[in-house]
Order: sequence, then C-alpha cells, then structure tokens
Amino acid sequence: MFNITIDGYVGCGKSTLAKGLAQKLNFKVFDTGAVYRSLACAYKAKGYGEVNEESIKDFVSKVTIKVIFQKEGQHVLVNGEDYFSSIRLEEISMLAAKIAPFQILRKKVLDVQRQFAQNNDCIMEGRDIGTEVLPNADVKFFITAREEVRAKRRYDQIKNKPNSPSYQEILDDLRKRDYADEHREVAPLKAAKDSIIMDNSDMTLEESIEKCSKIIEEKRAKSQIQPSI
Repeated sequence: MFNITIDGYVGCGKSTLAKGLAQKLNFKVFDTGAVYRSLACAYKAKGYGEVNEESIKDFVSKVTIKVIFQKEGQHVLVNGEDYFSSIRLEEISMLAAKIAPFQILRKKVLDVQRQFAQNNDCIMEGRDIGTEVLPNADVKFFITAREEVRAKRRYDQIKNKPNSPSYQEILDDLRKRDYADEHREVAPLKAAKDSIIMDNSDMTLEESIEKCSKIIEEKRAKSQIQPSI
C-alpha cells in the first residue's frame, strides 16, 4: 500500500487538500479529526460530562470504532452510531480538543488508523500523522500558513452563520490552539524530519493540489522502479 500523510496547523485546509488529492489520485482519505469528533459526539451522548482520566478510561473500555465510506465520504461509527451530521458543530469541536490528548483514547484511534493504512492506498491527515501514526509513510506533507490568513479563511467560512465569532475572536482562538498543539505532552504538533513543508498562505487550493500531486507521482514512479539483477 502507498500511504501519504498530511500534518499541519489548524485552519490550513488539510482536509480540503486531502480530499482534492484523493480524488485526483483515486486514493481513500482517512480523516482523523472526524474520528475524534465522532468520539466526542458519543462521549457527550453518553452523558459523561466533565472530561477527566477516569471518565475517558471508562468511555474507551466500552467504545468501538468503525470507519466506512459512503457517497458523501467517510463516516465513523462509534458503537454502531453515525454522528456524521453533528461532527462539525462548534461544541463538538471544542469537546474533541479536550478528549483527544488522553493517551488511552489516542491508542484506540491509532489501532484503527494503522489497520486502515495497511489495507488501503490512502491519504491520512491530522496533526501527528507523520510523526506518530505512520512514521514510515511514503510521502509526508506538513502544511502551514500565516495565522492571519488561516483566521481569515475560517472567518469567511462562518461569517454569515448565526452567532458566528468575529475575526479577532477566531484569531485569538487559533493562537491558543496552536500553542496547545505545539506544547501538549502527548504527540505534540511538529513536522517529521522527512516532511515536505509547504506554506500555502499565497496559494489557491488548485495550486496546492497540483504541487502535492506532482511530488506524490514522482515518488510513486521511483518506488515502482525495480532494481536490476
């Protein structure tokens, strides 16, 4: 199997880039964020309330995770329940950020991620994929962009929704999340030594897809060359 990882900061368009590349290359995308968001939905539905080590341990002991693909993309079944319609809610995003750092939960997700990569040509995106989840991936990208650009992108996405935060609120939250990601004790955000670092601040999505796809195709071509005997 040929595996590609996309890591990077929040708001860099990792998910959109991964989907675009997958469509161009006919690969499957494993959306790590969607898994943690689905777990957050299940955690909330079970009424655990405050996030702490004891509650997470109990939750993980009873949880099953299954990733399936339907017409609209990846769905995550947690204990058989599909929370696809709820995983992008802001409260779920915040809860996912709280439960994700717990090692016992990350181990549960890690097993699912690695099994998927073993069975599929895939693109896996997140914030520790190239360093922790698939350290032997064939191609690794680390995506970044200026924080003001990332905040503006997010603001443009949600500015017309009811009770949407201001640009400054989004920027302040983004800075907090960057700091938390970089300094968390378990699997902190950082580029793998063999990552290709790409700043897409001044690039369109199409330009990002084209640049990454060329790198991937070159790597695939080299990997298919058989040594002469």
